[in-house]
Amino acid sequence: MSGLKQELGLAQGVGLLSTSLLGTGVFAVPALAALVAGDNSLWAWPVLIVLVFPVAIVFAILGRHFPSAGGVAHFVGMAFGPRLERVTGWLFLSVIPVGLPAALHIATGFGQALFGWHDAQLLLAELGTLAIVWWVGSRGASSSANLQTLVAVLIVALIAAIWWAGEINVSAIPFPAVTDIDHSQLFAALSVMFWCFVGLEAFAHLASEFKQPERDFPRALMIGLLLAGTVYWACTVLVLHFTAYGADMAAAASLPAIVVQLFGVKALWIACVIGYLACFASLNIYIQSFARLVWSQALYKPDSRLSRLSKRQLPLNALNAVLGCCVLSTLAIYWLDINLDALIVYANGIFIMIYLLCMLAGCRLLKGRYKALAVIGGVLCLLLLAMVGWKSLYAIVMLAGLWWFLPKRSAV
Repeated sequence: MSGLKQELGLAQGVGLLSTSLLGTGVFAVPALAALVAGDNSLWAWPVLIVLVFPVAIVFAILGRHFPSAGGVAHFVGMAFGPRLERVTGWLFLSVIPVGLPAALHIATGFGQALFGWHDAQLLLAELGTLAIVWWVGSRGASSSANLQTLVAVLIVALIAAIWWAGEINVSAIPFPAVTDIDHSQLFAALSVMFWCFVGLEAFAHLASEFKQPERDFPRALMIGLLLAGTVYWACTVLVLHFTAYGADMAAAASLPAIVVQLFGVKALWIACVIGYLACFASLNIYIQSFARLVWSQALYKPDSRLSRLSKRQLPLNALNAVLGCCVLSTLAIYWLDINLDALIVYANGIFIMIYLLCMLAGCRLLKGRYKALAVIGGVLCLLLLAMVGWKSLYAIVMLAGLWWFLPKRSAV
Protein backbone atom coordinates (compact mmCIF):
# COMPACT_ATOMS: atom_id res chain seq x y z
CA MET A 1 0.00 0.00 0.00
CA SER A 2 1.31 3.43 -0.94
CA GLY A 3 1.95 5.93 1.81
CA LEU A 4 0.89 9.53 2.29
CA LYS A 5 1.98 12.05 -0.30
CA GLN A 6 5.26 13.82 0.55
CA GLU A 7 4.64 17.46 -0.36
CA LEU A 8 5.67 19.69 2.56
CA GLY A 9 8.69 22.00 2.47
CA LEU A 10 10.50 23.88 5.23
CA ALA A 11 8.50 27.13 5.02
CA GLN A 12 5.22 25.22 5.00
CA GLY A 13 6.32 23.21 8.04
CA VAL A 14 7.20 26.41 9.92
CA GLY A 15 3.77 27.83 9.07
CA LEU A 16 2.00 24.67 10.25
CA LEU A 17 3.80 24.43 13.58
CA SER A 18 3.86 28.13 14.45
CA THR A 19 0.11 28.53 13.86
CA SER A 20 -0.66 25.33 15.78
CA LEU A 21 1.28 26.72 18.76
CA LEU A 22 -0.20 30.20 18.47
CA GLY A 23 -3.73 28.98 17.77
CA THR A 24 -6.25 29.73 20.48
CA GLY A 25 -3.60 31.08 22.86
CA VAL A 26 -2.10 34.09 21.10
CA PHE A 27 -5.04 36.38 21.92
CA ALA A 28 -5.62 35.18 25.47
CA VAL A 29 -2.50 33.76 27.16
CA PRO A 30 -0.35 36.94 27.18
CA ALA A 31 -3.11 38.71 29.15
CA LEU A 32 -3.46 35.75 31.53
CA ALA A 33 0.31 35.69 32.08
CA ALA A 34 0.38 39.45 32.70
CA LEU A 35 -2.48 39.09 35.17
CA VAL A 36 -0.68 36.50 37.34
CA ALA A 37 2.91 37.76 36.96
CA GLY A 38 2.93 41.37 35.74
CA ASP A 39 6.31 42.43 34.33
CA ASN A 40 7.79 39.08 35.42
CA SER A 41 5.92 37.47 32.53
CA LEU A 42 8.47 39.06 30.17
CA TRP A 43 11.10 36.75 31.67
CA ALA A 44 8.72 33.79 31.76
CA TRP A 45 8.59 33.39 27.97
CA PRO A 46 12.36 32.95 27.39
CA VAL A 47 12.52 30.69 30.47
CA LEU A 48 9.66 28.57 29.09
CA ILE A 49 11.30 28.27 25.66
CA VAL A 50 14.50 27.05 27.33
CA LEU A 51 12.48 24.50 29.33
CA VAL A 52 10.53 23.30 26.29
CA PHE A 53 13.64 23.00 24.10
CA PRO A 54 14.67 19.54 25.40
CA VAL A 55 11.16 18.24 24.69
CA ALA A 56 11.13 19.87 21.24
CA ILE A 57 14.55 18.48 20.31
CA VAL A 58 13.46 14.95 21.27
CA PHE A 59 10.35 15.33 19.07
CA ALA A 60 12.55 16.65 16.25
CA ILE A 61 15.10 13.81 16.44
CA LEU A 62 12.45 11.10 16.70
CA GLY A 63 10.54 12.64 13.78
CA ARG A 64 13.73 12.82 11.72
CA HIS A 65 14.75 9.21 12.29
CA PHE A 66 11.30 7.60 12.46
CA PRO A 67 8.87 9.73 10.37
CA SER A 68 5.37 8.28 10.53
CA ALA A 69 1.73 9.35 10.38
CA GLY A 70 1.39 7.56 13.73
CA GLY A 71 3.37 10.32 15.46
CA VAL A 72 4.03 9.74 19.16
CA ALA A 73 2.12 6.43 19.08
CA HIS A 74 4.59 5.17 16.47
CA PHE A 75 7.58 6.23 18.57
CA VAL A 76 6.10 4.54 21.64
CA GLY A 77 5.39 1.39 19.62
CA MET A 78 9.00 1.18 18.44
CA ALA A 79 10.21 1.56 22.02
CA PHE A 80 7.69 -0.49 24.00
CA GLY A 81 5.69 -2.63 21.59
CA PRO A 82 2.39 -2.53 19.66
CA ARG A 83 0.07 -2.69 22.69
CA LEU A 84 1.32 0.54 24.25
CA GLU A 85 1.36 2.04 20.74
CA ARG A 86 -2.40 1.42 20.44
CA VAL A 87 -3.00 2.72 23.95
CA THR A 88 -1.09 5.91 23.17
CA GLY A 89 -2.99 6.40 19.93
CA TRP A 90 -6.36 6.01 21.62
CA LEU A 91 -5.23 8.24 24.48
CA PHE A 92 -4.56 10.99 21.93
CA LEU A 93 -7.90 10.34 20.19
CA SER A 94 -9.72 10.58 23.54
CA VAL A 95 -9.19 14.36 23.36
CA ILE A 96 -11.61 14.63 20.41
CA PRO A 97 -14.90 14.77 22.38
CA VAL A 98 -13.61 17.51 24.70
CA GLY A 99 -10.68 19.40 23.22
CA LEU A 100 -11.96 20.00 19.68
CA PRO A 101 -15.43 21.33 20.66
CA ALA A 102 -13.69 23.68 23.11
CA ALA A 103 -11.38 24.98 20.36
CA LEU A 104 -14.40 25.39 18.06
CA HIS A 105 -16.19 27.38 20.73
CA ILE A 106 -13.20 29.68 21.20
CA ALA A 107 -12.86 30.20 17.43
CA THR A 108 -16.50 31.11 16.87
CA GLY A 109 -16.35 33.39 19.90
CA PHE A 110 -14.77 35.97 17.59
CA GLY A 111 -17.96 35.84 15.52
CA GLN A 112 -19.88 36.51 18.71
CA ALA A 113 -17.67 39.54 19.43
CA LEU A 114 -18.06 40.87 15.88
CA PHE A 115 -21.68 40.02 15.02
CA GLY A 116 -23.28 39.29 18.40
CA TRP A 117 -23.98 35.64 17.57
CA HIS A 118 -25.50 33.44 20.28
CA ASP A 119 -26.70 29.88 20.80
CA ALA A 120 -27.93 28.37 17.49
CA GLN A 121 -25.96 30.92 15.45
CA LEU A 122 -22.74 29.88 17.19
CA LEU A 123 -23.60 26.22 16.66
CA LEU A 124 -24.05 26.80 12.93
CA ALA A 125 -20.74 28.69 12.86
CA GLU A 126 -19.01 25.74 14.56
CA LEU A 127 -20.48 23.26 12.08
CA GLY A 128 -19.51 25.57 9.22
CA THR A 129 -15.95 25.70 10.55
CA LEU A 130 -15.80 21.89 10.52
CA ALA A 131 -17.00 21.95 6.90
CA ILE A 132 -14.13 24.28 6.00
CA VAL A 133 -11.68 21.96 7.79
CA TRP A 134 -13.00 19.07 5.67
CA TRP A 135 -12.55 21.10 2.48
CA VAL A 136 -8.99 22.08 3.40
CA GLY A 137 -8.15 18.51 4.43
CA SER A 138 -9.49 17.10 1.17
CA ARG A 139 -7.02 19.31 -0.70
CA GLY A 140 -3.96 17.78 0.98
CA ALA A 141 -1.32 18.70 3.55
CA SER A 142 0.21 21.25 1.21
CA SER A 143 -3.03 23.25 1.06
CA SER A 144 -3.29 23.24 4.86
CA ALA A 145 0.33 24.35 5.10
CA ASN A 146 -0.10 27.19 2.60
CA LEU A 147 -3.21 28.44 4.40
CA GLN A 148 -1.56 28.28 7.82
CA THR A 149 1.61 29.96 6.56
CA LEU A 150 -0.61 32.84 5.40
CA VAL A 151 -2.25 32.93 8.86
CA ALA A 152 1.20 33.07 10.51
CA VAL A 153 2.14 36.03 8.29
CA LEU A 154 -1.13 37.83 9.19
CA ILE A 155 -0.54 37.31 12.94
CA VAL A 156 3.03 38.63 12.72
CA ALA A 157 1.85 41.58 10.59
CA LEU A 158 -0.87 42.47 13.13
CA ILE A 159 1.58 42.42 16.05
CA ALA A 160 4.14 44.45 14.06
CA ALA A 161 1.47 47.03 13.13
CA ILE A 162 0.46 47.44 16.78
CA TRP A 163 4.10 47.86 17.82
CA TRP A 164 4.57 50.49 15.12
CA ALA A 165 1.34 52.38 15.84
CA GLY A 166 1.96 52.20 19.59
CA GLU A 167 5.49 53.62 19.12
CA ILE A 168 6.98 50.93 21.36
CA ASN A 169 10.75 51.08 21.77
CA VAL A 170 12.79 48.11 22.95
CA SER A 171 14.55 50.34 25.50
CA ALA A 172 11.20 51.15 27.13
CA ILE A 173 10.20 47.51 27.71
CA PRO A 174 9.84 47.04 31.51
CA PHE A 175 12.20 44.07 31.95
CA PRO A 176 12.67 43.50 35.71
CA ALA A 177 16.28 43.07 36.83
CA VAL A 178 17.21 39.43 37.39
CA THR A 179 17.58 40.11 41.12
CA ASP A 180 14.07 41.62 41.25
CA ILE A 181 12.24 38.67 39.67
CA ASP A 182 9.43 37.32 41.84
CA HIS A 183 9.94 33.57 41.48
CA SER A 184 6.47 32.67 42.76
CA GLN A 185 4.91 34.87 40.07
CA LEU A 186 7.31 33.46 37.48
CA PHE A 187 6.26 29.88 38.25
CA ALA A 188 2.58 30.86 38.26
CA ALA A 189 3.02 32.36 34.79
CA LEU A 190 4.85 29.28 33.51
CA SER A 191 1.97 27.01 34.56
CA VAL A 192 -0.42 29.18 32.52
CA MET A 193 1.87 29.57 29.53
CA PHE A 194 2.92 25.96 28.98
CA TRP A 195 -0.33 25.24 27.16
CA CYS A 196 0.84 27.51 24.35
CA PHE A 197 3.41 24.87 23.43
CA VAL A 198 0.95 22.00 23.25
CA GLY A 199 0.96 21.19 19.53
CA LEU A 200 4.29 19.42 19.04
CA GLU A 201 2.54 16.05 19.33
CA ALA A 202 0.08 16.97 16.54
CA PHE A 203 2.88 18.21 14.29
CA ALA A 204 4.70 14.87 14.69
CA HIS A 205 1.95 13.14 12.70
CA LEU A 206 2.91 15.15 9.61
CA ALA A 207 6.60 14.16 9.62
CA SER A 208 6.18 11.55 6.89
CA GLU A 209 4.61 14.13 4.54
CA PHE A 210 7.73 16.29 4.26
CA LYS A 211 9.63 16.06 0.99
CA GLN A 212 12.84 15.68 2.99
CA PRO A 213 11.76 14.74 6.53
CA GLU A 214 15.29 14.03 7.77
CA ARG A 215 16.36 17.59 6.98
CA ASP A 216 13.24 19.78 7.07
CA PHE A 217 11.09 18.31 9.87
CA PRO A 218 13.47 19.13 12.75
CA ARG A 219 14.30 22.52 11.25
CA ALA A 220 10.63 23.40 10.85
CA LEU A 221 9.93 22.31 14.42
CA MET A 222 12.67 24.40 15.99
CA ILE A 223 12.09 27.50 13.82
CA GLY A 224 8.34 27.30 14.39
CA LEU A 225 8.87 26.99 18.15
CA LEU A 226 11.11 30.08 18.24
CA LEU A 227 8.76 32.07 16.01
CA ALA A 228 5.73 31.27 18.18
CA GLY A 229 7.67 32.10 21.37
CA THR A 230 8.76 35.44 19.92
CA VAL A 231 5.19 36.34 18.93
CA TYR A 232 3.89 35.45 22.41
CA TRP A 233 6.60 37.60 24.02
CA ALA A 234 5.80 40.52 21.68
CA CYS A 235 2.10 40.20 22.55
CA THR A 236 2.93 40.25 26.26
CA VAL A 237 4.88 43.49 25.76
CA LEU A 238 1.78 45.01 24.14
CA VAL A 239 -0.58 43.83 26.86
CA LEU A 240 1.69 45.28 29.57
CA HIS A 241 2.32 48.52 27.69
CA PHE A 242 -1.39 49.25 27.18
CA THR A 243 -2.46 47.65 30.50
CA ALA A 244 -4.89 45.55 28.47
CA TYR A 245 -5.52 42.98 31.18
CA GLY A 246 -7.36 42.64 34.46
CA ALA A 247 -9.67 40.43 36.47
CA ASP A 248 -12.69 42.25 35.06
CA MET A 249 -11.57 41.91 31.42
CA ALA A 250 -11.82 38.81 29.22
CA ALA A 251 -8.31 37.65 28.32
CA ALA A 252 -9.19 37.10 24.65
CA ALA A 253 -10.39 40.72 24.42
CA SER A 254 -6.94 42.17 25.19
CA LEU A 255 -5.49 42.44 21.67
CA PRO A 256 -8.81 43.46 20.06
CA ALA A 257 -9.10 46.22 22.70
CA ILE A 258 -5.61 47.47 21.80
CA VAL A 259 -6.49 47.42 18.07
CA VAL A 260 -9.62 49.49 18.74
CA GLN A 261 -7.63 51.94 20.90
CA LEU A 262 -5.02 52.51 18.19
CA PHE A 263 -6.99 52.18 14.95
CA GLY A 264 -10.62 52.77 15.89
CA VAL A 265 -13.72 50.58 16.22
CA LYS A 266 -13.83 49.93 12.47
CA ALA A 267 -10.56 47.97 12.78
CA LEU A 268 -12.11 45.48 15.23
CA TRP A 269 -13.08 43.17 12.40
CA ILE A 270 -9.38 42.80 11.45
CA ALA A 271 -8.45 41.54 14.91
CA CYS A 272 -11.48 39.24 15.02
CA VAL A 273 -10.81 37.73 11.59
CA ILE A 274 -7.15 37.10 12.41
CA GLY A 275 -8.16 35.69 15.81
CA TYR A 276 -10.61 33.31 14.14
CA LEU A 277 -8.01 32.24 11.57
CA ALA A 278 -5.45 31.59 14.33
CA CYS A 279 -7.93 29.35 16.16
CA PHE A 280 -8.91 27.67 12.89
CA ALA A 281 -5.27 26.93 12.10
CA SER A 282 -4.76 25.15 15.40
CA LEU A 283 -8.03 23.26 15.02
CA ASN A 284 -7.16 22.26 11.47
CA ILE A 285 -3.76 20.78 12.26
CA TYR A 286 -5.22 18.74 15.12
CA ILE A 287 -8.04 17.31 13.01
CA GLN A 288 -5.66 16.48 10.14
CA SER A 289 -3.31 14.85 12.67
CA PHE A 290 -6.12 12.83 14.22
CA ALA A 291 -7.09 11.62 10.74
CA ARG A 292 -3.54 10.47 10.03
CA LEU A 293 -3.36 8.69 13.37
CA VAL A 294 -6.66 6.88 12.71
CA TRP A 295 -5.38 5.87 9.26
CA SER A 296 -2.07 4.59 10.62
CA GLN A 297 -3.81 2.65 13.39
CA ALA A 298 -6.12 1.02 10.82
CA LEU A 299 -3.28 -0.25 8.62
CA TYR A 300 -3.12 -3.52 10.57
CA LYS A 301 -6.48 -4.36 8.93
CA PRO A 302 -6.04 -3.62 5.19
CA ASP A 303 -9.73 -4.35 4.41
CA SER A 304 -10.88 -1.52 6.69
CA ARG A 305 -12.24 1.58 4.96
CA LEU A 306 -10.22 3.68 7.40
CA SER A 307 -6.96 2.21 6.08
CA ARG A 308 -7.65 3.32 2.50
CA LEU A 309 -6.22 6.40 0.86
CA SER A 310 -7.89 8.53 -1.81
CA LYS A 311 -6.52 8.89 -5.33
CA ARG A 312 -4.56 11.91 -4.04
CA GLN A 313 -3.00 9.75 -1.29
CA LEU A 314 -5.08 11.37 1.46
CA PRO A 315 -6.76 9.59 4.40
CA LEU A 316 -10.21 10.97 3.54
CA ASN A 317 -12.17 8.12 5.17
CA ALA A 318 -10.27 8.65 8.41
CA LEU A 319 -10.82 12.41 8.13
CA ASN A 320 -14.56 11.85 7.66
CA ALA A 321 -14.63 9.61 10.76
CA VAL A 322 -12.83 12.21 12.89
CA LEU A 323 -15.06 15.04 11.68
CA GLY A 324 -18.13 12.88 12.29
CA CYS A 325 -17.03 12.47 15.92
CA CYS A 326 -16.47 16.23 16.15
CA VAL A 327 -19.97 16.96 14.85
CA LEU A 328 -21.58 14.52 17.30
CA SER A 329 -19.56 15.89 20.23
CA THR A 330 -20.39 19.49 19.30
CA LEU A 331 -24.11 18.72 19.05
CA ALA A 332 -24.10 16.76 22.33
CA ILE A 333 -22.30 19.55 24.21
CA TYR A 334 -24.74 22.12 22.78
CA TRP A 335 -27.86 20.12 23.68
CA LEU A 336 -26.59 19.10 27.14
CA ASP A 337 -25.19 22.60 27.85
CA ILE A 338 -21.89 21.17 29.16
CA ASN A 339 -19.30 23.53 30.67
CA LEU A 340 -16.28 23.19 28.37
CA ASP A 341 -13.96 25.15 30.68
CA ALA A 342 -14.21 22.42 33.31
CA LEU A 343 -13.59 19.61 30.82
CA ILE A 344 -10.62 21.13 28.99
CA VAL A 345 -8.45 21.01 32.13
CA TYR A 346 -8.68 17.24 32.07
CA ALA A 347 -7.71 17.17 28.38
CA ASN A 348 -4.54 19.10 29.24
CA GLY A 349 -3.47 16.21 31.47
CA ILE A 350 -3.83 13.90 28.46
CA PHE A 351 -1.44 16.07 26.44
CA ILE A 352 1.17 16.06 29.19
CA MET A 353 0.87 12.26 29.47
CA ILE A 354 1.45 11.94 25.70
CA TYR A 355 4.52 14.16 25.99
CA LEU A 356 5.77 11.99 28.86
CA LEU A 357 5.29 8.80 26.83
CA CYS A 358 7.23 10.39 23.95
CA MET A 359 10.09 11.31 26.29
CA LEU A 360 10.17 7.73 27.65
CA ALA A 361 10.30 6.44 24.07
CA GLY A 362 13.20 8.83 23.45
CA CYS A 363 15.02 7.39 26.46
CA ARG A 364 14.72 3.96 24.86
CA LEU A 365 15.38 4.83 21.21
CA LEU A 366 17.97 7.61 21.38
CA LYS A 367 21.58 7.63 22.52
CA GLY A 368 24.12 10.07 23.91
CA ARG A 369 23.12 13.68 24.48
CA TYR A 370 19.71 13.15 22.88
CA LYS A 371 18.93 10.44 25.41
CA ALA A 372 19.96 12.86 28.16
CA LEU A 373 17.58 15.47 26.72
CA ALA A 374 14.79 12.87 26.73
CA VAL A 375 15.45 12.24 30.42
CA ILE A 376 15.32 15.99 31.13
CA GLY A 377 12.12 16.28 29.11
CA GLY A 378 10.59 13.38 31.02
CA VAL A 379 11.36 15.03 34.35
CA LEU A 380 9.77 18.26 33.08
CA CYS A 381 6.62 16.37 32.07
CA LEU A 382 6.40 14.75 35.52
CA LEU A 383 6.68 18.20 37.12
CA LEU A 384 3.91 19.47 34.87
CA LEU A 385 1.67 16.56 35.87
CA ALA A 386 2.34 17.49 39.49
CA MET A 387 1.43 21.12 38.73
CA VAL A 388 -1.91 20.01 37.26
CA GLY A 389 -2.52 18.29 40.61
CA TRP A 390 -5.27 15.80 41.25
CA LYS A 391 -6.85 16.57 37.88
CA SER A 392 -3.92 14.73 36.26
CA LEU A 393 -5.51 11.56 37.67
CA TYR A 394 -7.89 11.69 34.71
CA ALA A 395 -5.00 11.09 32.30
CA ILE A 396 -3.55 8.35 34.50
CA VAL A 397 -6.93 6.59 34.79
CA MET A 398 -7.49 6.88 31.03
CA LEU A 399 -4.07 5.38 30.33
CA ALA A 400 -4.66 2.48 32.76
CA GLY A 401 -8.21 1.93 31.48
CA LEU A 402 -7.10 1.75 27.85
CA TRP A 403 -4.31 -0.65 28.80
CA TRP A 404 -6.67 -3.03 30.57
CA PHE A 405 -9.83 -2.78 28.49
CA LEU A 406 -8.67 -2.09 24.90
CA PRO A 407 -9.37 -5.33 23.01
CA LYS A 408 -6.34 -7.27 21.89
CA ARG A 409 -5.71 -7.45 18.18
CA SER A 410 -5.87 -10.84 16.54
CA ALA A 411 -2.75 -11.85 14.65
CA VAL A 412 -2.84 -10.79 11.00
